[in-house]
Amino acid sequence: MSKQYSAEFKQDAVNYYHSFGNSLEQVASDLKVSKSALSKWVRSSEANHGVVHHRGSGNDGSDAEKEIARLKKELRDSKDALDIFKKAIGILND
Repeated sequence: MSKQYSAEFKQDAVNYYHSFGNSLEQVASDLKVSKSALSKWVRSSEANHGVVHHRGSGNDGSDAEKEIARLKKELRDSKDALDIFKKAIGILND
């Protein structure tokens, strides 16, 4: 399971990378994060005018986004249940 970093930590890491001009590898090593994670944060900040996009745990989204996420999960769960029922019917019919 990957470690979760706060938006503030990510932003600070990107600022540190840009401030000191060290290599990506060196900054990642200093901060004890993976090079790929730091690279993703840097790319995100460049695409968002210096601000690191932070998805987080889903608590920062609007009500509409939360509802969409809830409905997607409900749909996924329903599809899984339907697949199980189909398999059970197939077994009972054999």
